[in-house]
Amino acid sequence: MAPSFDWWAKGVHKGTPVVVKMDNPDWSMVELEGPSEDDFFIGNNPTDTRAKERGKNAKQLTWVLLLKAHRAAGYLTSVASTLASIGPAIRRRVASGRTDTESTSSFENKTVKTRFYNCIKVFLWLSLLLLGFEIAAYYKGWHFRASNLQLQYIFTAPFGVRDFFDWLYSYWVLIRVGFVAPPLQFLANVCIVLFLIQSLDRLILCLCCFWIRVKKIKPIPKEDAVADLETGENGFFPMVLVQIPMCNEREVYQHSIAAVCKLDWPKSKILIQVLDDSDDPMTQLLIEEEVHKWQQVGANIVYRHRVIRDGYKAGNLKSAMSCSYVKDYEFVAIFDADFQPTHDFLKRTIPHFKDNKDVGLVQARWSFVNKDENLLTRLQNINLSFHFEVEQQVNGVLINFFGFNGTAGVWRIKALEDSGGWLERTTVEDMDIAVRAHLQGWKFVFLNDVECQCELPESYEAYRKQQHRWHSGPMQLFRLCLPDVIHAKISFWKKFNMIFLFFLLRKLILPFYSFTLFCIILPMTMFIPEAELPAWVACYVPALMSFLNILPAPKSFPFIVPYLLFENTMSVTKFNAMISGLFQLGNAYEWVVTKKSGRSSESDLVSLIEKDPKHQLRGSEPDLDEIKAEILQEQKARKKKHNRIYTKELALAFLLLTASARSLLSAQGIHFYFLLFQGISFLLVGLDLIGEQVM
Repeated sequence: MAPSFDWWAKGVHKGTPVVVKMDNPDWSMVELEGPSEDDFFIGNNPTDTRAKERGKNAKQLTWVLLLKAHRAAGYLTSVASTLASIGPAIRRRVASGRTDTESTSSFENKTVKTRFYNCIKVFLWLSLLLLGFEIAAYYKGWHFRASNLQLQYIFTAPFGVRDFFDWLYSYWVLIRVGFVAPPLQFLANVCIVLFLIQSLDRLILCLCCFWIRVKKIKPIPKEDAVADLETGENGFFPMVLVQIPMCNEREVYQHSIAAVCKLDWPKSKILIQVLDDSDDPMTQLLIEEEVHKWQQVGANIVYRHRVIRDGYKAGNLKSAMSCSYVKDYEFVAIFDADFQPTHDFLKRTIPHFKDNKDVGLVQARWSFVNKDENLLTRLQNINLSFHFEVEQQVNGVLINFFGFNGTAGVWRIKALEDSGGWLERTTVEDMDIAVRAHLQGWKFVFLNDVECQCELPESYEAYRKQQHRWHSGPMQLFRLCLPDVIHAKISFWKKFNMIFLFFLLRKLILPFYSFTLFCIILPMTMFIPEAELPAWVACYVPALMSFLNILPAPKSFPFIVPYLLFENTMSVTKFNAMISGLFQLGNAYEWVVTKKSGRSSESDLVSLIEKDPKHQLRGSEPDLDEIKAEILQEQKARKKKHNRIYTKELALAFLLLTASARSLLSAQGIHFYFLLFQGISFLLVGLDLIGEQVM
């Protein structure tokens, strides 16, 4: 054995033993010897030093490689066990699941859903038919790709030599070359151009964000405003109205009310409105009782409940602003029911209004108490981190305009009134008021360093409904406000930014090309090889864009591949919602409240206890205990919830997997892997195997 490997021999070395434990119990433990003290000893002789260093490096390298090999073997066995457990999970899910077509939910029109699903099924059955045809042709000797297809054989071979299948396949090739491939290639080229434009927009946003970080640019309030707030003497303490709109938010109402009641602001200068739109009598009683208890400990808080619940959240806010006492307040802070602002939220936002009469909105960013709950919440955190860190921050610094996020923001009431107030014409009332305020000349401030904690949807069903509203509403708004934007007295650049960048590129083009290019055109090019998509379209540019998207959340880097696949999977829901909102199809105007789980920030709760223990609430009243007991009985009496099986996602999964099988015949490696993993992603989502699991 070579001298450099003598340290493997037993009894030769005196190193420290290192025990490597495998993750899989089927693997035996292996005891390895670490480097001995002699391996790190450097003598006075230069020759011996170099020899020892060479031996030391070789031994350390071998030791590290062996450790990594054993660790990789453990990972492989764990992956195998995970894959083996997927089969039983799928069988249980299919046995207990119900398809989305059987659901009683009406957030999508059933006619629109059926037409969209039928279109996908047409592509699926066509791909299965063509796959069988292509496999038969492959075994008949038709081994070609679009780049080396030779049509001379079709024209020169006598009919008598060819059998019926060869004749049929020859004419299919002629038809697809002459009639099918050109329009498909044209559509593919259009989508590629849109893809590149949108990718360029993302790249520019990231570069601007990098420039902002390097230059350390951020909104800074007036020094005297901050100093006054610190001392509490002759400070800038305007009248602030705080609103908490909610609807059947039984899981989270206590957290939000407690957090808002702990805001550091003079009691005489703040009023909290709990705007309850709940139609559940028990939930109404619980929320009203919670408000009453905070009133008893000195909080300036009122409870409002609407009997006629028109306009969803916009109608709720509009009704609250019609109260006579609102005229006494200068600013209004809005928090959704699952948001938990820190006690210094108003101290860090209100100062930006002082001596800035043209500032209409100060928006804080969101942070999430459950971002590490499951894979779905991790992927959402990536998306929203990019939205706040890059999109909102860059737009706020460069053009003083961005879409209001509907919560965790403070409005100047005069700006709301000048813009026409809350309107009930769309399901994105926050974006609506932001657009109208911008057209009136108001400026917005985004504070990236002020966070407000909230929840992310933990189930795919809740996330899907949320995304449907978020992508249908902007298209409704675009139809309504386009004439106002064109005729507004603002600069051409602001009009271009609002029409092309804000609406068309980021709200319409993105879901259109994402679904069309990667879910329809790419699999179809496997069966029509004359229409090609370059490898950089299928792999390299999407990978680069995913890398840019994940930069604001660097801890999520291991999830970059699932993020890329899941975003393409969600394009089905986003495309459907975009079409529904743009053409006013189905129930595009219906609002579905996102399901909450009631998670809170433990650090915030601890800080509240330590800060002011005298404000801790007393025990529940007897009638409240009875209500809670009735709620528990009601929950026990409920029928077992069934997981959804999403038909559109499953149909697209089989379409992509079929196309991946066809790509094997053409030996298209990158396309095959992309289609395979994308098909698996659709399959997992279609079986509702991502996010919160309900068995």
